[in-house]
Amino acid sequence: MKEKKVRERRHRTIGNQNVPGYLFIAPFIIGFSCFTIIPMLMSLYYSFTQYDIYNPPQWIGVQNYITMFTSDALFKKVFGVTFRYVIFAVPLRLAMALMIAMLLLRNTKLSGFYRAAYYLPSVIGASVAVALLWRRMWSKDGVVNLLMQAVGINSTVPWLGQESTAIWTLIILAVWQFGSSMLIFLSGLKQIPVALYESATIDGANGPQRFFKITLPMLTPTIFFNLINQLISGFMAFTQSYIITQGKPRNSTLFYAYYMYQNSFQFSKMGYGCALAWIMVLFVGLLTFVLFRTQKLWVYYETE
Repeated sequence: MKEKKVRERRHRTIGNQNVPGYLFIAPFIIGFSCFTIIPMLMSLYYSFTQYDIYNPPQWIGVQNYITMFTSDALFKKVFGVTFRYVIFAVPLRLAMALMIAMLLLRNTKLSGFYRAAYYLPSVIGASVAVALLWRRMWSKDGVVNLLMQAVGINSTVPWLGQESTAIWTLIILAVWQFGSSMLIFLSGLKQIPVALYESATIDGANGPQRFFKITLPMLTPTIFFNLINQLISGFMAFTQSYIITQGKPRNSTLFYAYYMYQNSFQFSKMGYGCALAWIMVLFVGLLTFVLFRTQKLWVYYETE
């Protein structure tokens, strides 16, 4: 009987100690449930309905998904455009981020300033103001053509008006936003033991050999982390297509997220838009799963 009372008192004490923790995490749990879990479940339900926002949803089963893969020719083009954007933008952004991170690895009096300056595009790059500025820069009479003319190149290319060049203006904007990846790479570079470079130098290894034999293998966990984040971010790209090109010319820059927005809010096909969203969720989830399953082939962890 006495042991039972001691046990109950102990459980009561532990429960009282956990109360502050529950109170601190309560805002996150409430916010995550109200603004993430519940909307996701609602969108899953709407994806099986015909819903135009103004009238009650009508259950139609998997018809939205059948239409997507059999009747919507634009779906395939939009997916292809987004996939092409990600395939080029993500590797170029990571390469640029790694290069700048290696340049900033040395500590100088202005290191903090340079890191902040290079990180700034990632903060403002997705803003409407930058998108408007970018559209003006790449117009026929914009800064890009004026600079090319200043160096003797007679350029009057309508960069945003041609299918072959419009997507590249958005890719360049994505590459310019390398700041967050750069800081993560910089942190990863600082974790590499200096003794490895010293030993390699004594053995006669030059700069490229040290980079490919030491830096890259030791940095693969950081590369893997950045790759996952940037892939997800790339498939979610919206502002660039919406503000700069509106998906033109001839839907050559119509990103998947913008196409979902069009169907959901401009064409009043919320059910179909939700179906599009869930297809992208499944695709990105599958892609992430494949990357996690294959990381053993190229990602090196010191603990293994």
